[in-house]
Amino acid sequence: MKYIILVPDGMADYPVEVLDKKTPLEIARTPNMDFLAQRGFTGLVQTIPDRMPPGSDIGNLAIMGYDPRENYSGRAPLEAANLGIILEEGEIAFRCNLVTVENETMADYSAGHISTKEAAVLIKSLNQKLKLPHIKFYPGKSYRHLMVIKSPRASELLKISCTPPHNIAGQKITSYLPQGEAAQELLELMEKSKTIFANHPINQVRIDLKENPATLIWLWGQGNRPQLPLFTEKFGLTGGIISAVDLVNGIGRLAGLEVINVPKITGYYDTNYLGKAQYALKALKKKDFVFIHVEAPDEAGHNGDVKMKIVSIERIDKEILGTILKEYSEKDDFRLLVLPDHATPVEKKCHVSDPVGFVMFGKGVPADGSTHFNENATKQKGLKFRSGQDLMKYFLRENI
Repeated sequence: MKYIILVPDGMADYPVEVLDKKTPLEIARTPNMDFLAQRGFTGLVQTIPDRMPPGSDIGNLAIMGYDPRENYSGRAPLEAANLGIILEEGEIAFRCNLVTVENETMADYSAGHISTKEAAVLIKSLNQKLKLPHIKFYPGKSYRHLMVIKSPRASELLKISCTPPHNIAGQKITSYLPQGEAAQELLELMEKSKTIFANHPINQVRIDLKENPATLIWLWGQGNRPQLPLFTEKFGLTGGIISAVDLVNGIGRLAGLEVINVPKITGYYDTNYLGKAQYALKALKKKDFVFIHVEAPDEAGHNGDVKMKIVSIERIDKEILGTILKEYSEKDDFRLLVLPDHATPVEKKCHVSDPVGFVMFGKGVPADGSTHFNENATKQKGLKFRSGQDLMKYFLRENI
């Protein structure tokens, strides 16, 4: 049996005023998702546990079959794992975003989706200028980077209240700065980064090109070294993972999945949708399971960009799902599961904890009479699974 899970990150939404109170998924042309719904099993699943933040870390961990309440230690350590950074005792990893703050307002949580090459130069300048023996900055992709700090106050650093910058787009940052007994060191680092970046040549060029500069670092998502049971031991399957996001690949690495490198994937609207499908199909020739993650809908949600959310959903449907179905729709040894990790409504520009819709198709999966796959249709079917791990167990059952 072959298994694919396709996660269009943040695809779920609320009715949008400019779409006559329909969601982007309802408006988008998704014949392949509807094909799955008409021949498969749909409903709602609660991917975000109660009292846990609605992030892609929590959501993807749950979909992959792990209990975030037991296996989650923070977002940054998952990304560190993908970069090959092994956290030692007393070390805490922080997510380090490059952001644009103007007049104390979060103008752009991604510094204009700064390129990875430009960002690497800025991150290198932090290490060179600050020269702190207990702190090191690691370059990631685009605006997403890491800071690792070794401190005797590690337990206090874990308790600092930090806010994801993409949750406060357009808002004053004052109330969302790190808070807690050990927060002062973070605040000082953020302030020093502002000075280092102020006249940096990279930013000067970006300003000349009318692109948003990286005005400072934003620290959040901290945690210590996580522990995950291996996917093969947990489910008895070999597998791979495809994503442009270090966070998701980090979960895969910790779970012992092969991180499959696909050319020209970006984590944004312009990612290589078709390549993700092609590399997944190639991997399935040797593996039992592939997890495909697509960041584009989530970015559109955070940007409040209705048009690009619709475009990204349509490209996922046509280029990824359509390609997979051409290969596997008539085979009797295959199952496919499609669902977002959480909702990212374009009018809220942030994640929410609501249950999300799923559609399951393939060998042994019963058809439940659905005609379309969208928020309204899955809501009518009701809550079928109270956790992502329950959905995963059902998906992988020999007899459904």
